[in-house]
Amino acid sequence: MPALACVDTAVAPPPGHVSTWDRSLPTAEAIFPSAVPQPTNAIDIPHWSTSLSSTLYRVDGWGQPYFSVNSSGNISIKPHGSETLSYQEIDLLKVVKKASDPKHSGGLGLQLPLIVRFPDVLKNRLESLQSAFDSAIVENGYGAHYQGVYPVKCNQDRYVVEDIVKFGGSFRFGLEAGSKPELLLAMSCLCKGNAESLLICNGFKDAEYIALALIARKLMLNTVIVLEQEEELDMVIAISRKIDVLPVIGLRAKLRTKHSGHFGSTSGEKGKFGLTTAQILRVVKKLDQAGMLDCLQLLHFHIGSQIPSTVLLSDGVGEAAQIFAELVRLGANMKVIDIGGGLGLDYDGSKSTESDISVGYTLQEYAASVVQSVKFVCDMKGISHPIICSESGRAIVSHHSILVFEAFSASSYDSPEVSSLGLQYFVDRLSDDARADYRNLSAAAIRGEYETCLLYADQLKQRCVEQFKEGSLGIEQLADVDGLCDLVTKAIGAADPVRTYHVNLSVFTSIPDFWGINQLFPIVPIHRLDERPTSRGILSDLTCDSDGKIDRFIGGQSSLPLHELNGDGSGGRGGYYLGMFLGGAYEEALGGVHNLFGGPSVVRVLQSDGPHSFAVTLAIPGPSSGDVLRVMQHEPELMFENLKHRAEEYINQNDDGGMGHASLASGLAQCFKNMPYLAPGLSCCLTAANGNNGCYFCNDENLTTASDSCVGEDDQWSYCVLLKLLVLI
Repeated sequence: MPALACVDTAVAPPPGHVSTWDRSLPTAEAIFPSAVPQPTNAIDIPHWSTSLSSTLYRVDGWGQPYFSVNSSGNISIKPHGSETLSYQEIDLLKVVKKASDPKHSGGLGLQLPLIVRFPDVLKNRLESLQSAFDSAIVENGYGAHYQGVYPVKCNQDRYVVEDIVKFGGSFRFGLEAGSKPELLLAMSCLCKGNAESLLICNGFKDAEYIALALIARKLMLNTVIVLEQEEELDMVIAISRKIDVLPVIGLRAKLRTKHSGHFGSTSGEKGKFGLTTAQILRVVKKLDQAGMLDCLQLLHFHIGSQIPSTVLLSDGVGEAAQIFAELVRLGANMKVIDIGGGLGLDYDGSKSTESDISVGYTLQEYAASVVQSVKFVCDMKGISHPIICSESGRAIVSHHSILVFEAFSASSYDSPEVSSLGLQYFVDRLSDDARADYRNLSAAAIRGEYETCLLYADQLKQRCVEQFKEGSLGIEQLADVDGLCDLVTKAIGAADPVRTYHVNLSVFTSIPDFWGINQLFPIVPIHRLDERPTSRGILSDLTCDSDGKIDRFIGGQSSLPLHELNGDGSGGRGGYYLGMFLGGAYEEALGGVHNLFGGPSVVRVLQSDGPHSFAVTLAIPGPSSGDVLRVMQHEPELMFENLKHRAEEYINQNDDGGMGHASLASGLAQCFKNMPYLAPGLSCCLTAANGNNGCYFCNDENLTTASDSCVGEDDQWSYCVLLKLLVLI
């Protein structure tokens, strides 16, 4: 264990101070005889490489087959999965630079945080899922086909849903809705889809929901109303007769098979949705009495999201297949078995069957397990093989969307300076008890008893805090004891090496599942992966909330290996970019407006044969301050008018500083139009300048804001005047 270290810098005592230094106390040099700096690097490997970064961040595990680390040390996207050719790979850093660079530099001027969507990845996920089932059906001699649906609740973004309908049209891929607005968007999108694509209507239903679903059927959409509650059947029968349309009905069964993980709360006999066996029998009887038993054609069940193993999957599918066979025996016109969601993702690359963030199977193994389980029961019962449907939203959309954000500063843990004179003055002011603690601390340090050092250092700090509260110790001395104790803990290797990196993000808005249900996502620097990370850090967001941090990471880690900002850890506007991966499902739909931070900017990127292998086909600035204010029922236009009138009342138009009420109003208006997140270095800077009242302004045409990055606006309002106002205030 190295000796405690001290930097001896001559610090004069305060003016008028008369030293009463107790010569019986050891000097600083005696306590800290040599300067032996402690290693601060969390990862101590001298020769670094991109392959080491890939291993460190588990990219080869969770990232396959879409993400890797390229030779430049940047995250690379393989838009076509394992079939991606080398020249088709997309450098994520280049995409971020294209999106965020100013327009006069050839960029799009978008502000971070940024969601980058890759429709090619989405297309590949759909095709891979379909291919896995097609192969399993052929290999097992199954007598029907697979026909999936996308549950729009995972991500209701217009372009995501439209892409799925377009990409899945050739193999009849459909949509699932769980509410009236979702049903409306599904109906609209499927008007351009395959006529055989299923429109599955789940969720609790009222008369309007059922009427909409029946109208969809009248519009020749392949709509199935799935009964979640027994009472819904009466409305289906009554409304279908009223509008003269024959419904196709499904029912959701409560299975005995239960998923024991976090995502299994909706499964089992006490699950939120579905019908018990007794209720199923009553539904069959009521349909038979109404002469509508032929309308019952689909059985739906859902074990729970993120099913960890094919053993559990086979058990649940086998139980559901038995119910399906019994419905056939009772006379129902059964055609489709809908296995629900549950196809999981390996978020941490561990391929574990004992984790909520991993799964122990591949797409091919999942499909084979389903097909074999259904076929076994149907063959045993002597019934035709049904169409297999799944609602695999998480597995379809998670990979195609990446959240990119910037770390703009990091906490610093530099060793405090302790000198003989400074230490002398500090000890001179201590109480007798505190001075005794200091003696014990110094003696323990000299003897090399470092655990005892920690004990006395903590005791000394507590006594000094009490002295400060009583008013007998000044704030300078309180800072001295903090510095001394920090030095002790760091010198003996007991200091916490984890730093806090401040990121331009809201966890509540962009990663709500982390905060709400402890869901972990891979988070990785998207560049500098050819460099050895020299720190470990947690991520702290912009919100005024203690929960606004990320301090749990994949692999069971409580901190993340990170690089220094700007080479010195000072941060500034360092341009250090991090990416959160596999977050394309649920995060955008669940995110709120905590602290009135809105959603990120969005770009849509297609693989192309151009020089950079990609083309940005859509760029959308994130919601402005005005947008998020409207969400909470405020009216930005009226708010602006109030402030404008206030400016006219209190600020002279001919103010010598040039801050007339008209220019002030212009600056305030721009604030409503800007994103709530921290803006990167403005092209106009605020500096001391003679002849301009301490302010310097650049030309307005050099400004680039989120609100004008992709949509031209005639009324460009200066942001600089607001900065000047802040100085004047």
